Amino acid sequence: INPTSITIITLSIIMGTIMTMSSSNWLMAWIGLELNMLAILPIISKPKTTRASEATIKYFLTQAIASAMMLLSSTTNAWQTGSWDILELKNKFSTTIMTLSLTMKMGAAPIHFWLPEVLQGTTLQTALLITTWQKLAPISLMYMISNNIQPALLMSAGILSMIVGGLGGINQTQLRKTMAYSSINNLGWTIMIMALSPNLAVMNIFIYMIMTTPIFLMMTSTSTKTLQNLTTTWTTSTATTLSIALLMLSTSGLPPFTGFMPKMLALNELITQKLTTLATLAIMTSLVSLLFYLRVTYLIMVLTSPMT
Repeated sequence: INPTSITIITLSIIMGTIMTMSSSNWLMAWIGLELNMLAILPIISKPKTTRASEATIKYFLTQAIASAMMLLSSTTNAWQTGSWDILELKNKFSTTIMTLSLTMKMGAAPIHFWLPEVLQGTTLQTALLITTWQKLAPISLMYMISNNIQPALLMSAGILSMIVGGLGGINQTQLRKTMAYSSINNLGWTIMIMALSPNLAVMNIFIYMIMTTPIFLMMTSTSTKTLQNLTTTWTTSTATTLSIALLMLSTSGLPPFTGFMPKMLALNELITQKLTTLATLAIMTSLVSLLFYLRVTYLIMVLTSPMT
């Protein structure tokens, strides 16, 4: 892609997100999301492979369906209340459809199927972009309407994402798919706590982004794509591989790493609100996801390749 196109694409992605995050009108928010989506399509399809084209189509279709649901929801709400204001989303049907469309845009369960496939079909840098920057706009919208969404809906989506993220990652040997399930699992925590404390949800997603970014960047620099690669990178770039291992443990929420803090605060919030069953479920799913993070670190730290 030539420099002019890259500049236009980058500006569109940044502009789209900022437009959505700063708008108070549903139509402007929708335009921002569309701009963002159309700008990232050429980036996903940049590698000239069939996998990349397939990933682009999958990404485009899911985002287009989510945008259509978003328009349906805001239009229905405008009929009922006569207002396009984001904070005026009062209609129950509209809030449910809107929540579903936003979870679909982020790649959280129950409509998460596209995320691992898209990440697997594209480059590591694009995967980083999709798992971090592309989540900002939908999450900011969910933050704005969090008071109007039924807490049960958010918590069900959250717990479901945590279960899917935990179980889905166990069987993976591809690091990009592992990171995709890790992203789904983390979104689960964010969505679940959004019902009780939206500010805590925002902190959770930011800490996740701060931890994911270096993992992807180090994977790019060592061109590591599978667990098999990880066992051999140890010999060439020890510090980088060790950092990946520690960051993986941090993402899993293992104390004393940074990732433990938002999870502890989330559990504290759940127990304060007398939702002990939910807190227990959350901890159990966290243990399941810890399994695949630990496998990555075990491969890096304990095994000396090529011996097992």
